[in-house]
Amino acid sequence: MEQQEIDRELADARELLGSPSALHLAYTAQDGTPRVVPAGFWWTGRELVVSTAETAPKVAALRARPDVALSLVDGDSPSGAKSLSVRGRAEITVVDGLVPEYLAAAGKGMAGAELEQFEQACRALYDRMARIAVVPTWARYYDFGTGRIPAFLQELAARGTAGQG
Repeated sequence: MEQQEIDRELADARELLGSPSALHLAYTAQDGTPRVVPAGFWWTGRELVVSTAETAPKVAALRARPDVALSLVDGDSPSGAKSLSVRGRAEITVVDGLVPEYLAAAGKGMAGAELEQFEQACRALYDRMARIAVVPTWARYYDFGTGRIPAFLQELAARGTAGQG
């Protein structure tokens, strides 16, 4: 996929990328089997950043096999359903204390005293964190309410309406 197309898909998904929804991170575990885990995230405008304990099993697995897929879904009705699928490679950096994007991600769903308490609890819990950054190498955004749906569904719908005439 060309970078311009990736950039267009991500620009169209701007609202979804700023939502407090969790994404789903798919990767290959160390035993070779697939895994999918929900995670909070922060979009930097270039990277999707997920943060976790440096000892989390996914950190070792991603170091061994960094290819990942990410999925972000929002909407509580068929007409409001939106989704973003991304592929890329995870780059892991271990940082002292908290990953800055971790608190930024938490701030999408919390504010004020609640966010301050969360930050204090996290600072007491984490001496170090792993910053998992994924630069999209492929992206596709769907907005089912506007008819922006996968091509195979468009083709099925077109065949269905053509047979009704």
